[in-house]
Amino acid sequence: VYVAAVGHLWGPNKERGLYKSSDGGKTWTNTKFVDEDTGFVDVAMDPQSPNILYAASYQRRRTPFGYSGGGPGSALWKTTDGGAAWKKLSGGLPTEGDLGRIGVDVYRRDPRIVYALVEHAKEGGIYRSEDRGETWKKVSDTNPRPSYYSQVHVDPSNDQRVWVLGAAMFYSEDGGKTFRTDLVQKIHGDYHALWIDPANSDHMLAGSDGGIHLSWDRGRSWDYINTVALAQFYEVAYDMRQPYRVCGGLQDNGSWCGPSRTLYSQGIANEDWFRIGGGDGFFAAVDPTDPDVVYTESQDGNVQRMDLKTNERRVIRPDNVDGERYRFNWNSPIFISPHDPKTVFYGGNRLFISHDRGDAWTRTADLTSGASRDKMTIFGKAAKDFLSRNDGVVHFGTITTIAESPLKAGVLWVGTDDGNLQVSRDGGVTWASVASKVPGLPRGTYVSRVEAGHTGEGAAYVAFDGHRADDYGVYVFRTEDYGQTWRSVAGNLPKGWTVHVVREHPRNANLLFAGTENGLWASWDRGGQWVRLKGKMPTVPVFDVQVHARDDDLIVATHGRGIFILDDISTLAGLNAAALSADVRLFDLRPGAEYRVYGHKGNTGHKAFLGPNPAEGAAITYALRSKPADKEEVKIVVKDASGATVRELKGPKEAGINRTSWDLRHEPPVRREPGDAGGEAFFGPPRGPLVPPGTYTVTVSVGPASDSKPVTVQDDPRVRVSEADRRAWYDATRRAAHLWSRADAVNRSAASLKKQLGDLQQSLAKRETTPPETLASAARAAASKADALARRMSRQESLGFAGAPLEDDPDPLLSRARGIYLAIGSTTAAPTPQQQQAMDEVARQLDELSKEANVLIAQDVPALNRLLTDSGLGRIEAGRPVD
Repeated sequence: VYVAAVGHLWGPNKERGLYKSSDGGKTWTNTKFVDEDTGFVDVAMDPQSPNILYAASYQRRRTPFGYSGGGPGSALWKTTDGGAAWKKLSGGLPTEGDLGRIGVDVYRRDPRIVYALVEHAKEGGIYRSEDRGETWKKVSDTNPRPSYYSQVHVDPSNDQRVWVLGAAMFYSEDGGKTFRTDLVQKIHGDYHALWIDPANSDHMLAGSDGGIHLSWDRGRSWDYINTVALAQFYEVAYDMRQPYRVCGGLQDNGSWCGPSRTLYSQGIANEDWFRIGGGDGFFAAVDPTDPDVVYTESQDGNVQRMDLKTNERRVIRPDNVDGERYRFNWNSPIFISPHDPKTVFYGGNRLFISHDRGDAWTRTADLTSGASRDKMTIFGKAAKDFLSRNDGVVHFGTITTIAESPLKAGVLWVGTDDGNLQVSRDGGVTWASVASKVPGLPRGTYVSRVEAGHTGEGAAYVAFDGHRADDYGVYVFRTEDYGQTWRSVAGNLPKGWTVHVVREHPRNANLLFAGTENGLWASWDRGGQWVRLKGKMPTVPVFDVQVHARDDDLIVATHGRGIFILDDISTLAGLNAAALSADVRLFDLRPGAEYRVYGHKGNTGHKAFLGPNPAEGAAITYALRSKPADKEEVKIVVKDASGATVRELKGPKEAGINRTSWDLRHEPPVRREPGDAGGEAFFGPPRGPLVPPGTYTVTVSVGPASDSKPVTVQDDPRVRVSEADRRAWYDATRRAAHLWSRADAVNRSAASLKKQLGDLQQSLAKRETTPPETLASAARAAASKADALARRMSRQESLGFAGAPLEDDPDPLLSRARGIYLAIGSTTAAPTPQQQQAMDEVARQLDELSKEANVLIAQDVPALNRLLTDSGLGRIEAGRPVD
């Protein structure tokens, strides 16, 4: 196994090189090291001689202010002995001046043919060798944005078919002389990976900024692999609708909004999200008083205000008629004032302030250091001599983060990419620079986030990110005095993983959250000690964190695995030593809404991504000091205002924090049989009637220890119904549930008796000795009654699940009881006269069939059992009488 290792990106290091493993990756040897500034970015093997390899070294450096993509370390190398020795290839390749990034590939059918994609100031392009790299000939100038792509692939069955990756997919059928870019359509651009099946070159996989794509016809049509969560969010925002949406910007995938939960039973699907902005998506902001007003932003300050009702977009990018060219960060911050939703702040090199949602702007002075990056050097060279000059760093000296005190309007904080941190107490008229007052902070360190605090007008947290300058220190600080003094709150956050964001819980100032390069962390003592919050979240960079102001959900934007939501973190906000020392501690319950959900999707196979909805109803979170004994249960009892029990549940019983939920319903009318593939399972698991909106009491107990808390049940905000109709509906659902429960009991009794009596008939028929006629007659009569009763209660297997279509076969009683329950429960309204009549008829027939069942249970079966006993045979289990 060979690996081209670019090494640690942001500074010189000895980890760079071309590595080899001869034991399947257990141990590695660096076979080629150029220098501490040069790594390797590509390697290709001769398919007929595995000891012959080609490898591309690349000298590059990105800094906070710019990028240099080349140097004397960049070269194309070849080994013929498996990496023991390497030689630099040069015959026909550019030799004057620095090389940049290089891509290389070998033709599988004839490995004498090698292609290289070479970055050079004057002679860059596609090169071809027909003698295993000894000599080269340039075939074209094609080389799109080499620092970002630089990959060439030759078709394994035709050396004239060449693919070059770029913003578009470049395809040649003449050995790289000419290319077309219109072949690959309908999938996302910016291609960084391509695999061509060696056995079938029509079969391809492409990796782009949009994900993974699959083709079976050599790129003419593509399938998008949409089942893998790979979204790279920069920022996240939320609105105040119910249930709320989240909005955020994605790396090269625009800006999107999607539901925190859907009102569909299947969960949250890809198609539940909708696009609100193009380009690279970054900050998004939603008007807290109007969820249809959304701000989005893409590169170079392209900020828009969108009306979701009409899909109209107003471009509100600050413009300067005086001709000054503003500088905007790749990820320019938008911030809505917590005091006035019409006041919007936007960051360039100046802070732009609007009091009319961006229609007009005022501007502050330039809040950056004003340093000229043209005078800064990389590898001892000035910017004018860089290859791929400053690629990816469009501007330097820009605002990266904005905050306003939630306690006082006009107390503003601004941080920049060149290390300025400033505070204004007068709405941006005057500013005080306070970065120099932060202890131990290297000058010029990128300000990743400033968070205005809730404990005082001058309180704030700030996170600095030095990784672009090869500094992986953890810089998180707190001030209470407008930045005059600072205290580190880095605590035990691991060094080497920079902090992207810090947030303070809006109602518990002791609770902090930090999004770092390796995950999410929380502190309950303002940064003294930190605990990693992991659960089901993978190890992934966390770029943004929000706490929903109303719902107290923790919303986490990851750069690589999408958005995660931890529902109802009031538990975390209320967590303390006293809570964990009690035998049982029930935390405050958030109100639960009785959303009416519906399964709106058909069964279209497994190629779909679905995120789970939050559990329906009210989350019940409690702490146990110790794990209960194996036979000891955690009992959860829900009672209404009169003290009547409406639901009993069993909860998880791990030591520490546990969570379950109550679905805001009574007990289900019937139980679901394990493994049932039809019947009740066809209609979904049976659920009890919804309880009326109001206040209930939840009690969690383990043995003698218990704790109780109230919970408010709210109706679905979409439902509009009079109190009288609601009461009639509630009473009807309870009655229908009772009828279904009765019908299920009769059906189970009939089914049990039918099976037992049928088995008895077969057993008697197989006996060598003919049973007494009285016994045989009694058995036949009882079996006939049980069969007739079972048929009236439910469809029998002999008829098939759907029944006999050509036979006049009225719906069995169990189906009608279930149907009337589901019909009444599906609409919050008083039952129709027809539904009332149906319930009356079901009740009448249940009374009749219950009597028939009880005659079997109390008379026929006992009489039969006496005859069986007299004959020395077994007995039939009659079961209990039915209601």
